[in-house]
Amino acid sequence: MTKKKLDRRSFLRVSALAGGGVTFGLLGKDLFGQAPAGRGGAPPAGGRGGGGGGFGAQAPPKPDVYIKVAADNTVTIIAKNPEVGQGIRTMLPMLIADELDVDWKQVKIEQADVEAKYGSQIAGGSTATPSNWVPMRQVGATARAMFKTAAAQQWNVMESECTTGSANVYHKASNRTATYGSLAAKVATMTPPTWSDAMYKDPKDYKIIGKPIVNSDIKAIITGKPLFTIDVEVPGMLYAVYQKGPSFGARVKTWNEADIKKLPGVKNAFVVPRIVSDTPVLGGGIADNTNGGDFEEGIAIVGEHWWAAQSARKKLVVTWDEAASRVAQSSVGYAAKAVELNNAKPQATTRNDGDVEKALAGAAKTAEGMYSYPFISHAPLEPQNCTANYKDGKCEIWSSSQIPSGGLGLAANILKIQPADITLHMIRGGGGFGRRLTNDYMVEAAIISKMANAPVKVLWSREDDLSHDYYRCGGFHFLKGGVDAQGNLVAWKNHFVNYGNPSGPNGQPQATGSSALGPTEFPHNFIPNIGIFTSVQPIAIRTGSLRAPNSNSLAFVIQSFIDEMAHAAGKDPYEFRMALLSKPQQLPAPVGGRGGGGGGGFNAERTKGVLEKVAQMSNWGKATLPKGTGRGIAFHFSHNGYFAEVAEVKVDAAKKIKITKVWVAADVGRQIVNQSMAVNMCQGAIVDGMSAMMGQEISLDKGRVVETNFDKYPLMRMSGCPADIEVQFVLSDNNPTGLGEPSMPPILPAVGNAIFAASGDRVRQLPMRKLGYTWA
Repeated sequence: MTKKKLDRRSFLRVSALAGGGVTFGLLGKDLFGQAPAGRGGAPPAGGRGGGGGGFGAQAPPKPDVYIKVAADNTVTIIAKNPEVGQGIRTMLPMLIADELDVDWKQVKIEQADVEAKYGSQIAGGSTATPSNWVPMRQVGATARAMFKTAAAQQWNVMESECTTGSANVYHKASNRTATYGSLAAKVATMTPPTWSDAMYKDPKDYKIIGKPIVNSDIKAIITGKPLFTIDVEVPGMLYAVYQKGPSFGARVKTWNEADIKKLPGVKNAFVVPRIVSDTPVLGGGIADNTNGGDFEEGIAIVGEHWWAAQSARKKLVVTWDEAASRVAQSSVGYAAKAVELNNAKPQATTRNDGDVEKALAGAAKTAEGMYSYPFISHAPLEPQNCTANYKDGKCEIWSSSQIPSGGLGLAANILKIQPADITLHMIRGGGGFGRRLTNDYMVEAAIISKMANAPVKVLWSREDDLSHDYYRCGGFHFLKGGVDAQGNLVAWKNHFVNYGNPSGPNGQPQATGSSALGPTEFPHNFIPNIGIFTSVQPIAIRTGSLRAPNSNSLAFVIQSFIDEMAHAAGKDPYEFRMALLSKPQQLPAPVGGRGGGGGGGFNAERTKGVLEKVAQMSNWGKATLPKGTGRGIAFHFSHNGYFAEVAEVKVDAAKKIKITKVWVAADVGRQIVNQSMAVNMCQGAIVDGMSAMMGQEISLDKGRVVETNFDKYPLMRMSGCPADIEVQFVLSDNNPTGLGEPSMPPILPAVGNAIFAASGDRVRQLPMRKLGYTWA
């Protein structure tokens, strides 16, 4: 028997003929035109991965990375990004499928693993839509062009005479039809054409983009099929729990090791020492701080099943070495320190334009108040978990990370192996909200598997999840504002007391990044006399990004205080905002600082557009409301999305409130990719924001988290949800942007402003239950 070495094209041709089709993506070059690397790769530089994931300056991604065509004309499309409930596993294949010109019923979706050929693979920052709007459509359009070329060559006709539809190529003049499946073998040998914008479809011809497409996982979700990381099982798998200290950074001094190892079902138990990796921030660049090392020391208990390990954990007797500086901190102390810092000279000036003190002194009317909001846990319904199998210097991981490449790089660093020796499977996560941007649970599974010498699933309890989060940072804002005799906002002063390092780089205070107030945050460029100052105090816990970082707290403060200024001026809150947006100031550019949620790119006209729309939708100022009912309005710009919202709220004498309706107007560009999921995303964000507003708080006592389960950290119940959330989109001539983050921030001030309109009580502190409010 003779052996013949096949080149790539021959292999694809033979494979195509044998299977009756072609499998794009099994071989070939990656989307950057480079030879495909091994699985994994180092984490992306700069954290989030940016807006375009490197696509803008690169050649269009190759179709064979994303598309597989079978003999029966079914088309499998690869979903490149992590899915944590935002619908991206459906949306990205929609972009490819429409430009490919196939019917959605012909499409099967396959989840990608983490591989360099896909470029940026991230679920965070509402980046998936803006990053992939162009390249995913290019994938589909390029493949469609190749099938047309193949058919034209086969029939010896002009390519311009050919049309496509339903995964077929048509030649009307000769009444011939060829399926994509029948052309696949020829397409496999072709070089993709040079990209041209003329290859795109006209949007009027979209059959999938812009339509309400059902979530591709919905059947598995509602029937309870294994789908999430918590469902993963591999042969020989053991289960592990990981007991960390009561305060962050605690080290194990003594523990009853012998007793634990004798318990039923326990296979192993050991201390995993603190490990400081060469990667500076745990999780790939998203956490604000680590407070105690990149990897928290703890005790791993490995069992035959999770209940055996969890039951054994309850019998642990541990003495911990805790840092005195952390144990001394508490939420009560934080609040007292904030007042003390406000009474002292601010540590830093973010911007100081005009003469804010003189303007306040000469204002016709002034208002002032302290706003505060707490630390918040992400609390996804699926707690953190990960399955890993370390063997012979290689590791296979099943995880629901939002930045999987960051976790892969960190795991490789801590395991002391190359990233190419890790295979990372992306599994659907039961919620993320920013928590799965950090990958501590992935590293736990990897190192415990190595030390246990077995495949291991690490599953956190609810107490683990709430006690060892990267929390949304709390903060305090001490505000003063003034209006002139005509009701114009002429002065705005804010001393923001945040958390962080009082002696950061160059001796300057360094606030936590996910809560910083930037110099260009609205309304800073719309008031002639503006003073923004910052002071920080040390913090005992880790903080990180929660849905709409920065904006989830800043919108509440800014839009609530703008409402206060409108009432001080005797103006309608809607008209006051519209007037303010019509008077941008020619102020000097601020030096340094973060732009914040309302930073670079803020467009007053687009903001006015959504305000006008939501006022029209809600019949603002024209509806007659019963006593005890009020309406509040608010807007915010974040993550390139413009949202304005109106909430209608009933308030009784016992401070029981009912939100009867919410109106939402949004501008996220010219195209809504999936109408169904877009509306669902906005509605879910409204409920999420309301839940945080009413009851969620993480507080500290002696450096330890007090709220460790849902009895003390309540989530929204169905009874508290609005009866109706109406969403409409204002289309503008801009590329589409994301919906996950910008839809949430305005609901908090809109509800607070509605409560004031209904009762005269101004909400300046969150959560509202601490002010006596409850859902009706």
